[in-house]
Amino acid sequence: MARDLAIDLGTANTLVYARGRGIVLNEPTVIALNTNTREVLAVGHEAWQMIGRTPGYIVAVRPLRKGAITDFDITERMIRLLLQRAGVSRISRPRVLICVPSAITSVERRAVEEAARRAGAVSASLIEQPMAAAIGAGLPIQEPVGNMVVDVGGGTSEAAVISLGGIVANEAIRVGGFDMDAAIQLYIRQEYGIAIGERTAEEIKMAIGSAYSFVDEPNAEVRGRDVLTGMPKTLVLSAAEVRGALEEQIVSIVTAAVNCLGQAPPELAQDIIYQGVYLVGGGALLRGLSKRLADETDVPVHLVDMPLECVVLGAGRCLDSMGLLRELFLEPRT
Repeated sequence: MARDLAIDLGTANTLVYARGRGIVLNEPTVIALNTNTREVLAVGHEAWQMIGRTPGYIVAVRPLRKGAITDFDITERMIRLLLQRAGVSRISRPRVLICVPSAITSVERRAVEEAARRAGAVSASLIEQPMAAAIGAGLPIQEPVGNMVVDVGGGTSEAAVISLGGIVANEAIRVGGFDMDAAIQLYIRQEYGIAIGERTAEEIKMAIGSAYSFVDEPNAEVRGRDVLTGMPKTLVLSAAEVRGALEEQIVSIVTAAVNCLGQAPPELAQDIIYQGVYLVGGGALLRGLSKRLADETDVPVHLVDMPLECVVLGAGRCLDSMGLLRELFLEPRT
């Protein structure tokens, strides 16, 4: 018998939750293809290892950018392979609940639903990521109180105020962790004339990236290619430099949260001032982001226990209470 599945189809990572089993898959949203034969060579972690390390006829691509499907065929093939890893077959076709950005267009919504059905799902329902994140964080979303979540993903960031099972105010921007990686790459190229890959930029961000200054900040040794000579070159990068490179993206995320809070009705804003803002998503792990957000909003900010898994765990709870929480799903598009 097919198990219902919840999928957090993220720009950076795809997580799959199986009803009754919990999270069964957590893989980078990457697929490696042979461009000559269109054969799929790897998906997930294996494909991620290939980024920047393949010959010309092999490409490791991310089929989602800024939270949207950029290549429908590749996305469908990747979802099919990931569902197979989660135990889906032609015999056991599950119902699927997919988490999507609240800024998704009707065209993008249809593309996600169609990709899931063609990949093997018997039906596909959608839920907005901020709603799933609030459920995953254990917030009382169906009570008449204000709950606010800020979800910082790989391609998008969203802030939402939720009350009585609905989104009262939200602000979504197509800025996320990948934009931070690109900013680090650009800074090192402009300041030092050294080219680095996106994987190296991500490693720098995770090692010394921050949104707030701290004492005794570490440095990082960076290896790349000299743009002029083409020779390998090493430099030492400070945490302050990386923080400066990320400032534009951090300001955009903080501004989105402030604007969302400003849209909330006064009564709900009072609730949020009392219980705080909940920070979720992989980008929430950037050091000091919660403190920066708290300083800018004058509201307590809580980093949830499992920020990367919070959205799919919330969608999984919807599977467990399908009858009670179905009203939270987005209406199917015809």
